[in-house]
Amino acid sequence: MYDKRTLHLKVQELCDCYATTDPLKEMSKLAQEPATEEGALKWIALAVLHGINGNARKITLTRTGDGRVKVTAKYRKSGLPSPGGEIGQKVFDAVKGITHLEEEKGKMPVALGIRDSSIEVVVKTEKGEEGDELSITFPA
Repeated sequence: MYDKRTLHLKVQELCDCYATTDPLKEMSKLAQEPATEEGALKWIALAVLHGINGNARKITLTRTGDGRVKVTAKYRKSGLPSPGGEIGQKVFDAVKGITHLEEEKGKMPVALGIRDSSIEVVVKTEKGEEGDELSITFPA
C-alpha cells in the first residue's frame, strides 16, 4: 500500500513522538543508524525540538564538498551532534521535498504542528563558504 502521508506530516508526527525526549541525546544516536529517509526526517524533528527547548535562534547544517556534515546553533557557537554524511544528505533531500526549494539559494516559512501548539520556522538553503548550507531559523 502506498503511504499517502507527506514528508511534512511525517516530520510533525515525529515531533509529536519525540516531544518528551532529550533531542540532543536522540540526535547523537542517529549517525550510527542506517541512512534512511526516516532517519533524516527524525533528525529534522529533533533539531526543531532542540531549537524550541534550547531557545535557539538558528540551527545550520553544512555539507562540505567531501560529504562531511557539520551542525551549529546560533544561540551559542557550538557544534551539535551531526547526523553523519549519509543521513545528512537525506536531510537536505527531505527539506527540499518539504519546501520544494530546488534552486541553490532559497528561503521559505514552514509551519509545524507540535502537540497542541504550532511553530513557524524559516528554512533557508544556500551555497556557503564551506559548502551547501541548510538553516532552520526560529521565531524571536
